[in-house]
Amino acid sequence: MKKLQVGFWIVALLFQHSYGASFTLSGSVVSDNQKMMSSRYMGFVKEVFVGEGDVVKKGDLLYVIDSKEIDTALSQAELSIAQAELSSQMYENQHNNINLNLERHKRLLAKDMVSKFEVENLELSEQNIKTMLEISKKQVLQAKQKKQEVLSSYQYLKVKAPNDSVVIAKNIKVGEMAMPGVASFVLSDLGSLKIVTEISESNLKDIALGKAVLVEIPSIALQSKGVIESIIPSSNPQTHTFKVKIKFEQKDSVVYPGMYAVVIFGEQSQ
Repeated sequence: MKKLQVGFWIVALLFQHSYGASFTLSGSVVSDNQKMMSSRYMGFVKEVFVGEGDVVKKGDLLYVIDSKEIDTALSQAELSIAQAELSSQMYENQHNNINLNLERHKRLLAKDMVSKFEVENLELSEQNIKTMLEISKKQVLQAKQKKQEVLSSYQYLKVKAPNDSVVIAKNIKVGEMAMPGVASFVLSDLGSLKIVTEISESNLKDIALGKAVLVEIPSIALQSKGVIESIIPSSNPQTHTFKVKIKFEQKDSVVYPGMYAVVIFGEQSQ
């Protein structure tokens, strides 16, 4: 550890020599991609698989809610299918019967044994029944599509991590009601880590977007290069400081949000 620290400060001196005057600030690691996780449907929580501080991989289960609401919707969808199919079958039978009757009346009309009025009435009835049959078939398709939508909803009962993250807040317990839009977990993406520090107003002239900095995270002995990614133009009226975000190389180190960091800024020579 001591050798690493000595090495870092040697690099820092070389950095200062290359870039001119430098200054050092303390900062913290933060995630640029923080997610509030909630369920799409309301329901009681059946199982919770992670807690605060746990590191999760993309696709890991966070929690599961019960399926009563979707079970009810599925039963209604299946009932709608049965009713639509029964109605369709009824119109199918009526259409077949009236077609047979119409063909018979057309033969009789050719022999002048029935009136044209009777045949026209049957033709009109046939068209009406045919229309109702087409509507009922569409209703069957719609009911089946609705069932598929309900079945696909079961996947949303299992709330999963969208990416590799660390759990920084857990607001749900087994037996509690999960509500849509209400955050049950807060996750910090481990793939979008930055270092945030605050710089004095008087030092703003010494930094610029894209400028190189040196970064150290002492707790894990990480010494790395960084680049100034953003300077937040919102001065703190109490301290007259500006927030600076730095993108840095994690190398092979495991870095977590909240870690203490040291940043060395250099004034580039002309």
